[in-house]
This record gives sequence, C-alpha cells and structure tokens, in this order.
Amino acid sequence: MSVYQLDPISDPRWSEFIKIHPNASVFHTPGWLDALRSSYHYEPVALTTTSPGQPLRNGLVFCKIRSWLTGSRMVSLPFSDHCQPLLSSSADLLELLTSFWDQLSRKWKYVEVRPLTALDPQMETDAGFTQSESFCFHSLDLRPSLDDIFRRFHKSCIQRKVQRAGKEGLSLEQGRSSELLRKFYGLMLLTRRRHQLPPQPFGWFQNLADSLGEELVVRVALKDGQPVASILTLAHHKTVVYKYGCSNVKYHNVGGMPFLFWQAIQDAKASGAEEFDFGRSELDNSGLITFKDHWGGSRKTLTYYKYPGKPSESTAKSWRAGAARKGFSVLPDFCLTTAGKFLYRHIG
Repeated sequence: MSVYQLDPISDPRWSEFIKIHPNASVFHTPGWLDALRSSYHYEPVALTTTSPGQPLRNGLVFCKIRSWLTGSRMVSLPFSDHCQPLLSSSADLLELLTSFWDQLSRKWKYVEVRPLTALDPQMETDAGFTQSESFCFHSLDLRPSLDDIFRRFHKSCIQRKVQRAGKEGLSLEQGRSSELLRKFYGLMLLTRRRHQLPPQPFGWFQNLADSLGEELVVRVALKDGQPVASILTLAHHKTVVYKYGCSNVKYHNVGGMPFLFWQAIQDAKASGAEEFDFGRSELDNSGLITFKDHWGGSRKTLTYYKYPGKPSESTAKSWRAGAARKGFSVLPDFCLTTAGKFLYRHIG
C-alpha cells in the first residue's frame, strides 16, 4: 500500500475533506492545526492512501513534536481531547501506520493516536498498540427541545444554580476580542494556580482566536462588573466543544459556571448544533466528572494508544508532576506564565 504525506494547512483537499467527513471535528481543521504550529512550532502532517491530485478518501493527521526534553514523537493531535482517524476501519489504521513507521522509525520514539472510538481489543493486541492514557468523556444530545434538555439537568446542582445566577444578576459578555481574552486569561491564571499548574501561554489562546475566527467563542460571566467565570468553546459541523473553563473561587456560590454552560448550550441549539461536547476529564478528577454527569448527557471512556507499544511511563510522569506542582503553587504570576511558555511546547 502506498502512503502519501500532505500539508493539511496548505493543501485545499484536506479542508474540503473534513467539511464532508461525518467523523471530522474542530481538532481536524486547518485553523486548529495552524494555531498549534504558530504557538508551539509543531509541524502538522496528514497521511493518506489517496494519490496526489485526487480528492481525499481517507486521512490521519499528526503533529511532529521535536523535543529534547520529552523526546521526538508524532501525536494525533496535541492538546486535542480526541482526533478520530478518518479511515474506513481499524485494519486500515494499522496498515497505514505500519507502512509509515517502516520509513521513519529512526526519527521518532512512537506515534500516538487519540480516537473518539476505542480500537478493537483483538486488533490492539495483535498489532502491538499500547494504551497510553484514558479519560472520561461527556457529551449532550441537543436534538430534544430546550425544555426537555433543561429538565434532564440535576435539579439542585444545575437547575437551581442557573436560577441562582439570574437572581444574582450575572451579566454575560461573549465574543473573541483581545479584551475578552484577557479577562478569560486572568481567570485562567487564578484557576491554574489553584490547581498547582502553569497556564498555557496567552499566545496560544490568541492564536486560536485568530485561526478559528467565528468557530471560537469566549464567554465571561460578570458580577457587578467583576469577571467571575469564563469558558471557551469551539464549533465545527453540528458539534460545539467545551474546551477551557476557569473561575474565581470567591464567587463560586453565584452559579457562574452553570450560567455559562447553559448559555453555551442554548446558543449551540440555536445555531443548529446537535451535540455539545463537554470534553475529557482525568479519571481521578471525580469532582469534574460529577459536575459533567449532572448535565444529563452520556459518558464513556476515551483511550489513547501508542504505536509501536512502549513500556508505560506513567509512574515517572506522575512523580515529576507531583514534585513540580509544589513549586508552581508558590511562583509569582510572571514566573508561572513563563513556566507555561517553556513546558507546554514539550508536553503536547
């Protein structure tokens, strides 16, 4: 089988392909890939069995990550909750990766795929894939009426908090202006410090806004003019994706986050979207998983895979993360954001 490489940002065939493919998401788009390249200098590449000059029939998109700190590897895709291979079958995935890996194995530690649908267990075993990470994934069906959707929300944890936000007089600002991004980022810095982690660089969010345009919306909830919570959503086809959220813990009792999610769900429904993607949650983050459960949608497990299989590095990663987080919690803002600029380039 012949495998061809193409640039998914500059080759117009990729853009046309993902417009019509039912499994394509915002993470496949040239806008998302352009933001990854601009922010972190990753090199996007798509693999296909389609001959040059012909309309694409399939595709598997990666970013080449060259790092002296974490090793050079190919990831599909960095900072993306999921990136379904746009292929006919799991067997096609194996055949494509095998052919490609034979050409480039000396340059890369491994390739990682992050499918929305799990691989067949038998093929996983036979082909030598290794499960690298797993997450909890939530989504909400937007096809019922808004009244029916709202009725499925947890009464005390969601419905009453949405009503509480109204009583508190929360106001909403939304768009993608630099001013809104700054308000969002101020809350992001507070949240990441609370979680003992550095934030991604501000330039990443600015590049996302520039590259994705109207597909990206920042929503900020304000109490008496003070930003108290914010979320960033992305849209593609008939799906709206919740990607980032942040808040000021001092105002958690006013219902800012439920207020913003309900606004985003209503806007998604009005735009014709059929699914609201709540994104991934780490399996040990029971609080976040419970929060997403309360919206009445469905959940499943997302599994990422490495090829070829490598021994698990989770213990070492966990140790390094635990040691580093103690330091992040006490760094001043400038040092915390500087740490983010340095680290995220290597951990996509």
